[in-house]
Amino acid sequence: MQLIQAIRGFNDILPPDTFYWNFLETHIRRLAALYGYEEIRLPIVEKTELFVRGVGEVTDIVEKEMYTFEDRNGDKLTLRPEGTACCVRAVLEHGLIHNQIQRLWYSGPMFRHERPQAGRYREFYQAGFEVFGIADVYIDAELILLTASLWRALGVLDKLSLQINTLGTPASREAHRTVLIQYFEEHRAALDEDSLRRLYKNPLRILDSKNPNMAEVIAGAPKLIDFLDADALKYFEQLQAILKENGINFTVNPSLVRGLDYYSHGVFEWVSHQLGAQATVCAGGRYDGLVSQLGGKPTPAVGFGIGLDRVILLLRANEKLPTLEQPLVYVLSVGEEAKAQSMKITENLRQSLQKPIVNDTSLASFKSQMKRADKSGAKIALIIGEDEVKAGTISVKFLREDRPQQAINQADLLGFLQNM
Repeated sequence: MQLIQAIRGFNDILPPDTFYWNFLETHIRRLAALYGYEEIRLPIVEKTELFVRGVGEVTDIVEKEMYTFEDRNGDKLTLRPEGTACCVRAVLEHGLIHNQIQRLWYSGPMFRHERPQAGRYREFYQAGFEVFGIADVYIDAELILLTASLWRALGVLDKLSLQINTLGTPASREAHRTVLIQYFEEHRAALDEDSLRRLYKNPLRILDSKNPNMAEVIAGAPKLIDFLDADALKYFEQLQAILKENGINFTVNPSLVRGLDYYSHGVFEWVSHQLGAQATVCAGGRYDGLVSQLGGKPTPAVGFGIGLDRVILLLRANEKLPTLEQPLVYVLSVGEEAKAQSMKITENLRQSLQKPIVNDTSLASFKSQMKRADKSGAKIALIIGEDEVKAGTISVKFLREDRPQQAINQADLLGFLQNM
């Protein structure tokens, strides 16, 4: 019978990689608490309409990448392709943002039907931070400082570069949109099918195209930054000043427009040259219009998402992953009576020491158990056999040191291990 394999682009995360993921997630959780962000847990499945309205109908995500299906009631549902729209839906549904400020974060799997490659999977993991109710530029800067703190804690800040841009106010964006359409109309022959479809609905999205055949025409397109009104320009200058004051290096990238329709004003990306085509590790910005777009009252909002899969790749490339935690003790026992004693002794040690201890609960031979003890990475092996049961002792074998094996009384075992 043929074995069933995982779906392409949906990956198992196996030991020891799970240890590295826990390491990264623990850093994120600590950082969230340090900056005063509370965790929100969101459903994996949402109504398809949420992403059509929130992400934008004329986007690659909605047009090509979503996992959408009808359930038994005929409702059209989608596996979440991103977290921001889900978070906005949740805070609106539960009345969390009316005359309130919310600092929230979440993490978990997202789903997009893309061509799997290193750093791009069909099931991928993100951590997202979202702030509602603060319109001032200082919160935008805080989020960027928060991400810099994470990279610094992980030891990869010097491996990432920050790019920023502004999408301006609605007024400046509309002025730019008019000339952008005119420009691309003049270069219609150079546009691909996707860009032609977006030309009149959302021409700014054309600037986000990854089609290399369009690189030249995109490079020559009118820049939004040249159309900023006074408010948008002041905002962007303030953001840059705050970052400089806090020692954050950045580059202004006029072509950075982000791939989703709900962004406005400031946007940013952290990029690594070590990850090939999937260079963006973290991206975000301000999206003041999304809450009202999803049925709420106009609410300032800003946030970002971190691609956890890509951070793991970056940590691995720079040898920044932690050393795998090894058990302190491996307990071997031979015979039914010895096995019963080992269960009680091991459990008492775990509760007292609060350190990882492995008990070989199999009835395998002493030689087989000893091989597993050595492979486990434990510092010592505790051996209980017939002789030890009769004498009320335990044999201690040092697995990582050149020291003779010794026997100690069971009553003295805890003190012996505490003094190691």
